[in-house]
Amino acid sequence: MEQVQLADDDIEVVILPEVGARLHRLRVRGHDLLRTPADLSDHLRDPFRWGAYVMAPWCNRVEAGPVRAGSRLISPGANFPDGSAIHGQVYARPWQQLGDGKFLISAGGDGWPWEYEVGLRIQIANRSLWIEQTLTNLAVDPMPAGLGLHPWFRRPLLVAIRGEVVYPVNTASQPQPEPVSGSFDLRDMSEMAADLDATWARLADPPVELRWPTIGIGATFRITAPTPHVVAASPGELDAIAIEPQTHAPQGLRRLLNGEPGGLAPLDPGRTLSLAVEMAFA
Repeated sequence: MEQVQLADDDIEVVILPEVGARLHRLRVRGHDLLRTPADLSDHLRDPFRWGAYVMAPWCNRVEAGPVRAGSRLISPGANFPDGSAIHGQVYARPWQQLGDGKFLISAGGDGWPWEYEVGLRIQIANRSLWIEQTLTNLAVDPMPAGLGLHPWFRRPLLVAIRGEVVYPVNTASQPQPEPVSGSFDLRDMSEMAADLDATWARLADPPVELRWPTIGIGATFRITAPTPHVVAASPGELDAIAIEPQTHAPQGLRRLLNGEPGGLAPLDPGRTLSLAVEMAFA
């Protein structure tokens, strides 16, 4: 399996073009920060719980189908034990490597009836990791669109997510968010309670800060997107926490069709949706 390495004095990443152009490894000052398997093929056996991967053309869950959107019938099929279609279509497919940290994939025209293209650029500069994603509609009519990044960060980990409102359950997401309170109020850095799986919105700047207390490394996230959201999941049985910048709230297709807040974006033909994430390390 091909591995593409990008590095400077402090930061090293290893990318797997054949498996979703995902980050297999993120190492800062010699310390692994991602949940990285010893065997590369684990990314294919269990693609959702290792490394960091692109989610497109939707994030989180949508119905497996069939669902009608305008003149199109959406039927991506279930890829998760709960019967949902989760995290899009490109997280484990082979991508084309363009060089200089750039990758590209064309997909769609199947269970997701619009054809589309996803671009990825990864850069390291000034003690920061930059991950830029684009989603372009190649079809002749508007396409529901969403982008996200799904990293699994190793514990022990302190987390701050500076969102004013939260969708407290991602699996059966309620139509409207609610003000943060209790274990969902993560505006001050702390340990994240076990078994949360929620989405935060109305984000402050910076929206996310992380700290690995045992190795003395911190990270500040900045997110550039039309409607930034942050998903976080802390499964009690796993040695990692997912902190996921994305462009929409959970159940994004339902939200778009029902006129609920935080839905997938209607992307006109030839237009591009962008998401950029900067992780600055200290």
